Amino acid sequence: MDSAAPQSIIVMGVSGSGKTTVAQGVAKATGFRFAEGDDFHSQANRDKMASGHPLTDEDRWPWLRTIGEWISERTAAGESTVVTCSALKRTYRDLLREGRPEVSFCHVDVDIEELQQRVANRKGHYMPASLLQSQLDTLEPLDDDEPGVTVLTSGDPDQVLQQVLTALDLPAEG
Repeated sequence: MDSAAPQSIIVMGVSGSGKTTVAQGVAKATGFRFAEGDDFHSQANRDKMASGHPLTDEDRWPWLRTIGEWISERTAAGESTVVTCSALKRTYRDLLREGRPEVSFCHVDVDIEELQQRVANRKGHYMPASLLQSQLDTLEPLDDDEPGVTVLTSGDPDQVLQQVLTALDLPAEG
């Protein structure tokens, strides 16, 4: 049994940046419990995005609190977690970290041309490509005083995962 304190990694970035791919890879490599942040959105938020309208801060606060509560519950149970969440603004990240010193971020970044191609070719996602620019306009990259790393997600997914694990100093399960 591992006696290390639970960790929580929030894989953040704009839609199409590779958050889910990276987070699932981290979960598989480390044994951390995985959650898709989009699953915490209310139906009203999903409907709003699907209709082409960006979410407001007022739309996001309950969603962010729900993600934070999930992290707290898992931490209290002794579980390490990895969860996807756009976490575009510093204020959002501050809320997610509030009372949760185990939280750190992995900002997955990608070249704009590749990002646009990924979003345009994505099937079955409620967020349309038309909202990508609003996310890019809102994005505040991690500040130096925030716990976390930024990793470029272009290229081979296995190499990207290894970069993320190394950058976050996460050992893979043996």
